[in-house]
Amino acid sequence: MRELNITLPGRDRPRRLRRSRAVRDLVAETHLSPNQFVLPHFVLPTDGAEEPVSAMPGISCMGVERLLPQVESDLALGIRSVLLFGQPPPGTKAPDGRAAADDAGAVQRAVKRLKDVFGDELVVMTDVCICAYTDHGHCGLIEGGDVDNDLSLRPLVDTALSHARAGADIVAPSDMMDGRVGAIRDALDAHGHQGVAILAYTAKYASAYYGPFREAADSAPSEGDRQGYQMDCRNALEAIREAELDEQEGADMLMVKPALPYLDVISAMRAATAKPLAAYNVSGEYSAVKAAAERGWLEEARVVRENLLAIARAGADLIITYHCRDALREKWL
Repeated sequence: MRELNITLPGRDRPRRLRRSRAVRDLVAETHLSPNQFVLPHFVLPTDGAEEPVSAMPGISCMGVERLLPQVESDLALGIRSVLLFGQPPPGTKAPDGRAAADDAGAVQRAVKRLKDVFGDELVVMTDVCICAYTDHGHCGLIEGGDVDNDLSLRPLVDTALSHARAGADIVAPSDMMDGRVGAIRDALDAHGHQGVAILAYTAKYASAYYGPFREAADSAPSEGDRQGYQMDCRNALEAIREAELDEQEGADMLMVKPALPYLDVISAMRAATAKPLAAYNVSGEYSAVKAAAERGWLEEARVVRENLLAIARAGADLIITYHCRDALREKWL
């Protein structure tokens, strides 16, 4: 057998810094902390109710009284931020989604109770949209068979104000109407809520990964889709333009949604802004991992860790994810 003439590297051998876990941890470039995580919750209008979401194992929609002990348990794990989505009482969905701004609504009552119980120990964020409250399931008002951008700003502003009155720390408009960040900022300031921050869903794509969420939030459009106002998955530069507009209108933080198919967008937006940047690891991403793990096709702990690290490595400061409870409780990170 002929001897191979192999030239090995000289002094520079990267494997030296991979020899043990302690060494790898010492030189790791990306880190995850419980402080980075935001856990979404679906709030039901009936206080004592709880309904498991079949497409999202481990996730349930909860009334306020069920939500409080769950949040307390999550706080003990280090999860200090929540993002609330609501549903209206049965039979109250309407073309204008007026129940979204009801001061006695599920989200508003949940915000008040969470802040009363946990105070500044917990950051309470609220999703600002009307899709779960309209009888057509769209994120704005329908006029002439289409979602009318400017008419839709009023109910969004009213919803944000109702969340601020309840005590929300951060409101997060997710509708993707042009100008809604500025309209909400002006209204918050005019009504004495200058301290309430805005987390803008800046680059929210018209994604196929939202399916399980729409079961949980009961927010699927009855007709058509949302491609006329959510972003096209073929576009990345458009996200930078959206970021510039949201910053000009007064957004305090920006978001990319979904996360994993848009790591390039997260990275590009990180380079373009000094604002805190969030990424939403959405329901379809969560459910895909859960389904594969249940079948033994993937090792859940390692896949979740790898996914969350990828999101952080791309540049996200905050990660909104349904995985964080399991990841922290089971010490996957």
